[in-house]
Amino acid sequence: MGALGLALAVTLTVANKKLHVQEDPRIDEVEELLPATNCGACGSPGCRAFAEACVAGTTNPSKCTVSPPEMTAYIADFLGVELGNQEKIVARLACAGGNHVARMRSKYSGMQSCRAATAAGGGGKACAWGCLGLADCEVSCDFDAITMDEHGLPVVDEDKCVACNDCVEACPLGLFSLEPVSHRLWVACKSLAEGDDALADCEVACTACARCVADAPDGLIEIKNNLATIDYSKNGLASPLAIQRCPTGAIVWKDAQKTVKGSAAKRIIRKEPLPIQPDKS
Repeated sequence: MGALGLALAVTLTVANKKLHVQEDPRIDEVEELLPATNCGACGSPGCRAFAEACVAGTTNPSKCTVSPPEMTAYIADFLGVELGNQEKIVARLACAGGNHVARMRSKYSGMQSCRAATAAGGGGKACAWGCLGLADCEVSCDFDAITMDEHGLPVVDEDKCVACNDCVEACPLGLFSLEPVSHRLWVACKSLAEGDDALADCEVACTACARCVADAPDGLIEIKNNLATIDYSKNGLASPLAIQRCPTGAIVWKDAQKTVKGSAAKRIIRKEPLPIQPDKS
């Protein structure tokens, strides 16, 4: 047995030397220059894998959205490759129904988590598609890019957002998505309820009135399942003109850190939460 063990050990040692693949030492150096957040925003499973892809030439350094621009430029110069031009991707929320405009049917008492509230009867919000405001997204964000506002809605700081996808996975209602910043025309609603029903639950819901469809270039916006939907393959045609006649302000224009509503949108001056209104049906 001892002789057999020795023979196997020798065989494995020889095989290791014969089959060993020399790794490019630049991988370690590039990995050291990366932020070590392993967020996955670049499309790789971690910083090590991203460093390997950069050295192999299958991706470009600019796809690391966490590193500052001067660092990605340094990595590109170090590798002797093109920096690349990666458009910034940010998390967007498809809801504007804060507690001052969206109605509650009951008060939720339990674990302060959107996922827990959803499992326990939906959390009490009248709109089944509305943000519950219990901050699972804020807790999940390791970059402090999400904060809850005074009305219980998450606010994304696009300068801090690295498109790591954690908030997308954390939201049990699927209200977050990752979007290029060039997607300025945005529907801040996900309700599939019919017009009057949607409005009864939330004052800023999309009522599928189709004014935005009529005002936008042909094919840019259409109504699907009672909700305005934007075809971003035609994003070059988008402009603020499409939002101007929206009566609830459900479709907006994203301008840097500012969200702009159309001129016809109802102005909301209420600050306090709406009272709970039990379903009488």
